[in-house]
Amino acid sequence: MRAPDWLTARPVAHRGLHDISRGIVENMPGAVQAAIAGNFAIEVDIQLSADGEAMVHHDHALGRLTEATGEVVSKTAAELKAVTFKDTDERMMSLSDLCSLVAGRVPLVIEVKSHFGGDRKLVKRMAEVLASYDGPAVGMSFDPDQVLALRELLPSRPRGIVAQRTYEDDYWAKLTQERRDSMLYLRHGFQTQPHFVAFRVDDLPAPAPWIARNLFGCALLGWTVRTPEQRARVGQYADQMIFEGFVP
Repeated sequence: MRAPDWLTARPVAHRGLHDISRGIVENMPGAVQAAIAGNFAIEVDIQLSADGEAMVHHDHALGRLTEATGEVVSKTAAELKAVTFKDTDERMMSLSDLCSLVAGRVPLVIEVKSHFGGDRKLVKRMAEVLASYDGPAVGMSFDPDQVLALRELLPSRPRGIVAQRTYEDDYWAKLTQERRDSMLYLRHGFQTQPHFVAFRVDDLPAPAPWIARNLFGCALLGWTVRTPEQRARVGQYADQMIFEGFVP
Protein backbone atom coordinates (compact mmCIF):
# COMPACT_ATOMS: atom_id res chain seq x y z
CA MET A 1 0.00 0.00 0.00
CA ARG A 2 3.00 2.29 -0.39
CA ALA A 3 2.76 5.46 -2.45
CA PRO A 4 4.93 5.92 -5.55
CA ASP A 5 8.48 7.09 -4.98
CA TRP A 6 7.82 10.44 -6.64
CA LEU A 7 5.58 11.47 -3.74
CA THR A 8 8.49 11.51 -1.29
CA ALA A 9 11.30 12.38 -3.71
CA ARG A 10 11.09 16.13 -3.02
CA PRO A 11 9.68 18.43 -0.32
CA VAL A 12 6.03 19.40 -0.66
CA ALA A 13 5.20 23.12 -0.63
CA HIS A 14 2.18 23.67 1.65
CA ARG A 15 -0.48 25.52 -0.36
CA GLY A 16 2.24 26.31 -2.88
CA LEU A 17 5.43 28.26 -2.22
CA HIS A 18 3.61 31.27 -0.83
CA ASP A 19 5.10 34.36 0.79
CA ILE A 20 2.61 37.03 1.73
CA SER A 21 5.40 39.58 2.24
CA ARG A 22 6.11 39.29 -1.48
CA GLY A 23 2.44 39.26 -2.47
CA ILE A 24 2.44 35.50 -3.13
CA VAL A 25 -0.77 34.18 -1.60
CA GLU A 26 -1.44 30.57 -0.63
CA ASN A 27 -3.25 28.38 -3.19
CA MET A 28 -2.95 31.12 -5.82
CA PRO A 29 -1.29 30.74 -9.26
CA GLY A 30 1.80 32.66 -8.13
CA ALA A 31 2.39 30.24 -5.26
CA VAL A 32 2.02 27.31 -7.65
CA GLN A 33 4.42 28.84 -10.16
CA ALA A 34 6.98 29.57 -7.41
CA ALA A 35 6.84 25.93 -6.28
CA ILE A 36 7.31 24.71 -9.84
CA ALA A 37 10.31 27.02 -10.25
CA GLY A 38 11.82 25.49 -7.09
CA ASN A 39 11.03 21.95 -8.29
CA PHE A 40 8.87 21.23 -5.24
CA ALA A 41 5.75 19.10 -5.11
CA ILE A 42 2.66 21.18 -4.37
CA GLU A 43 0.01 20.63 -1.71
CA VAL A 44 -3.29 22.39 -2.38
CA ASP A 45 -6.77 22.30 -0.88
CA ILE A 46 -10.03 21.91 -2.76
CA GLN A 47 -13.53 22.95 -1.77
CA LEU A 48 -16.88 22.32 -3.44
CA SER A 49 -18.71 25.23 -5.08
CA ALA A 50 -22.49 25.59 -5.16
CA ASP A 51 -22.57 24.27 -8.73
CA GLY A 52 -20.35 21.24 -8.09
CA GLU A 53 -16.96 22.56 -9.16
CA ALA A 54 -13.73 21.73 -7.32
CA MET A 55 -12.17 25.06 -6.32
CA VAL A 56 -8.65 25.57 -4.96
CA HIS A 57 -9.12 27.19 -1.53
CA HIS A 58 -8.37 26.15 2.03
CA ASP A 59 -10.97 27.77 4.29
CA HIS A 60 -14.62 26.77 4.25
CA ALA A 61 -15.53 30.46 4.50
CA LEU A 62 -14.22 33.47 2.64
CA GLY A 63 -12.81 36.43 4.54
CA ARG A 64 -9.37 35.54 5.92
CA LEU A 65 -7.69 36.19 2.56
CA THR A 66 -10.49 37.80 0.60
CA GLU A 67 -12.51 41.00 0.48
CA ALA A 68 -15.68 38.91 0.10
CA THR A 69 -17.33 36.86 2.84
CA GLY A 70 -19.64 33.85 2.94
CA GLU A 71 -19.32 30.09 2.69
CA VAL A 72 -17.45 28.78 -0.33
CA VAL A 73 -20.06 26.07 -0.88
CA SER A 74 -22.77 28.74 -1.19
CA LYS A 75 -21.19 30.39 -4.24
CA THR A 76 -20.87 29.22 -7.84
CA ALA A 77 -17.51 28.68 -9.48
CA ALA A 78 -17.99 31.87 -11.52
CA GLU A 79 -18.74 33.86 -8.37
CA LEU A 80 -15.69 32.42 -6.61
CA LYS A 81 -13.41 33.20 -9.55
CA ALA A 82 -14.58 36.81 -9.33
CA VAL A 83 -13.73 37.17 -5.63
CA THR A 84 -11.08 39.80 -4.89
CA PHE A 85 -8.19 38.64 -2.71
CA LYS A 86 -6.13 40.80 -0.39
CA ASP A 87 -2.49 41.49 -1.36
CA THR A 88 -2.82 40.09 -4.88
CA ASP A 89 -4.61 40.65 -8.16
CA GLU A 90 -4.89 36.89 -8.71
CA ARG A 91 -8.11 34.95 -8.53
CA MET A 92 -9.22 31.59 -7.21
CA MET A 93 -8.54 28.62 -9.48
CA SER A 94 -10.60 25.55 -10.18
CA LEU A 95 -8.88 22.18 -10.02
CA SER A 96 -8.97 22.13 -13.83
CA ASP A 97 -7.20 25.50 -13.90
CA LEU A 98 -4.57 24.16 -11.52
CA CYS A 99 -3.94 21.07 -13.63
CA SER A 100 -3.56 23.19 -16.76
CA LEU A 101 -1.09 25.44 -14.96
CA VAL A 102 1.04 22.63 -13.51
CA ALA A 103 0.84 20.42 -16.60
CA GLY A 104 2.56 17.49 -14.92
CA ARG A 105 5.80 19.33 -14.15
CA VAL A 106 5.71 18.51 -10.42
CA PRO A 107 3.50 16.24 -8.28
CA LEU A 108 0.21 17.52 -6.87
CA VAL A 109 -0.93 16.58 -3.37
CA ILE A 110 -4.62 17.48 -3.29
CA GLU A 111 -6.36 17.73 0.08
CA VAL A 112 -10.11 17.21 -0.09
CA LYS A 113 -11.68 19.52 2.48
CA SER A 114 -14.75 18.08 4.14
CA HIS A 115 -17.82 19.15 6.09
CA PHE A 116 -17.98 15.57 7.44
CA GLY A 117 -21.48 15.07 6.10
CA GLY A 118 -20.86 12.16 3.76
CA ASP A 119 -21.21 14.23 0.57
CA ARG A 120 -19.05 12.76 -2.23
CA LYS A 121 -19.65 15.40 -4.89
CA LEU A 122 -16.22 16.98 -4.42
CA VAL A 123 -14.35 13.69 -4.90
CA LYS A 124 -16.61 12.87 -7.85
CA ARG A 125 -15.65 16.13 -9.55
CA MET A 126 -12.00 15.57 -8.66
CA ALA A 127 -12.18 12.17 -10.35
CA GLU A 128 -13.68 13.74 -13.49
CA VAL A 129 -10.90 16.32 -13.70
CA LEU A 130 -8.05 13.90 -13.01
CA ALA A 131 -9.37 11.39 -15.54
CA SER A 132 -7.86 13.57 -18.28
CA TYR A 133 -4.75 14.62 -16.33
CA ASP A 134 -1.56 12.67 -17.01
CA GLY A 135 0.60 14.32 -14.35
CA PRO A 136 1.50 12.82 -10.96
CA ALA A 137 -1.23 13.56 -8.42
CA VAL A 138 -2.54 12.10 -5.18
CA GLY A 139 -5.58 12.79 -3.04
CA MET A 140 -5.90 12.95 0.72
CA SER A 141 -8.28 14.09 3.44
CA PHE A 142 -8.74 14.27 7.20
CA ASP A 143 -12.15 12.67 6.68
CA PRO A 144 -11.95 8.86 6.39
CA ASP A 145 -15.24 8.90 4.43
CA GLN A 146 -13.60 11.06 1.77
CA VAL A 147 -10.55 8.78 1.67
CA LEU A 148 -12.93 5.87 1.12
CA ALA A 149 -14.53 7.87 -1.69
CA LEU A 150 -11.07 8.38 -3.18
CA ARG A 151 -10.53 4.62 -3.01
CA GLU A 152 -13.82 3.90 -4.77
CA LEU A 153 -13.96 6.77 -7.30
CA LEU A 154 -10.22 7.20 -8.07
CA PRO A 155 -8.82 3.70 -7.60
CA SER A 156 -5.90 4.34 -9.97
CA ARG A 157 -4.64 7.36 -7.98
CA PRO A 158 -2.68 7.02 -4.73
CA ARG A 159 -4.59 8.24 -1.68
CA GLY A 160 -3.69 9.29 1.83
CA ILE A 161 -5.10 10.18 5.21
CA VAL A 162 -4.25 13.42 6.98
CA ALA A 163 -4.07 12.77 10.70
CA GLN A 164 -2.87 13.85 14.12
CA ARG A 165 -2.53 12.26 17.54
CA THR A 166 -5.74 13.73 19.04
CA TYR A 167 -8.77 15.72 17.88
CA GLU A 168 -9.68 17.60 21.04
CA ASP A 169 -8.71 21.14 20.03
CA ASP A 170 -11.33 23.76 19.18
CA TYR A 171 -11.17 23.14 15.41
CA TRP A 172 -12.71 19.69 15.88
CA ALA A 173 -15.40 20.71 18.39
CA LYS A 174 -18.01 20.71 15.60
CA LEU A 175 -17.70 16.91 15.34
CA THR A 176 -19.30 14.48 17.75
CA GLN A 177 -17.04 12.65 20.16
CA GLU A 178 -17.90 9.42 18.36
CA ARG A 179 -16.72 10.85 15.04
CA ARG A 180 -13.52 12.20 16.59
CA ASP A 181 -12.82 8.86 18.24
CA SER A 182 -13.33 7.07 14.92
CA MET A 183 -10.44 9.08 13.45
CA LEU A 184 -7.95 8.09 16.14
CA TYR A 185 -5.06 5.66 15.59
CA LEU A 186 -5.80 5.29 11.85
CA ARG A 187 -8.27 2.58 12.85
CA HIS A 188 -10.13 3.03 9.55
CA GLY A 189 -7.04 1.90 7.61
CA PHE A 190 -8.25 -1.56 6.63
CA GLN A 191 -11.29 0.05 5.00
CA THR A 192 -9.70 3.15 3.44
CA GLN A 193 -6.42 1.41 2.54
CA PRO A 194 -4.28 4.56 2.28
CA HIS A 195 -1.02 4.54 0.36
CA PHE A 196 0.43 7.26 2.58
CA VAL A 197 -0.15 9.11 5.83
CA ALA A 198 0.32 12.85 6.32
CA PHE A 199 0.78 13.26 10.09
CA ARG A 200 1.16 16.41 12.20
CA VAL A 201 4.88 16.85 12.66
CA ASP A 202 4.73 17.87 16.32
CA ASP A 203 2.90 14.60 17.08
CA LEU A 204 5.74 12.46 15.72
CA PRO A 205 6.78 9.88 16.72
CA ALA A 206 3.45 8.13 17.33
CA PRO A 207 2.43 4.46 17.27
CA ALA A 208 -0.19 4.61 14.50
CA PRO A 209 1.97 6.24 11.80
CA TRP A 210 4.92 4.06 12.84
CA ILE A 211 2.81 0.94 12.27
CA ALA A 212 1.46 2.29 8.97
CA ARG A 213 4.96 3.05 7.74
CA ASN A 214 6.94 0.10 9.07
CA LEU A 215 4.42 -2.74 8.99
CA PHE A 216 2.11 -1.77 6.12
CA GLY A 217 4.57 0.12 3.91
CA CYS A 218 2.73 3.45 3.81
CA ALA A 219 4.81 6.50 3.02
CA LEU A 220 4.83 9.04 5.86
CA LEU A 221 4.77 12.82 5.37
CA GLY A 222 5.09 15.30 8.23
CA TRP A 223 3.00 18.51 8.22
CA THR A 224 3.40 21.45 8.48
CA VAL A 225 7.16 21.97 8.85
CA ARG A 226 8.12 25.57 9.64
CA THR A 227 11.19 25.33 11.89
CA PRO A 228 14.60 23.62 11.82
CA GLU A 229 13.51 21.50 14.79
CA GLN A 230 10.44 20.26 12.92
CA ARG A 231 12.54 19.53 9.85
CA ALA A 232 14.91 17.45 11.96
CA ARG A 233 11.92 15.57 13.41
CA VAL A 234 10.68 14.69 9.93
CA GLY A 235 14.15 13.54 8.98
CA GLN A 236 14.15 11.17 11.93
CA TYR A 237 10.61 9.81 11.80
CA ALA A 238 9.11 10.35 8.31
CA ASP A 239 9.89 10.09 4.61
CA GLN A 240 9.28 13.68 3.54
CA MET A 241 7.96 17.03 4.73
CA ILE A 242 5.10 19.32 3.82
CA PHE A 243 6.62 22.75 4.52
CA GLU A 244 5.96 26.47 4.47
CA GLY A 245 7.65 29.71 5.49
CA PHE A 246 11.11 28.90 4.15
CA VAL A 247 12.79 27.42 1.08
CA PRO A 248 14.51 24.06 1.70
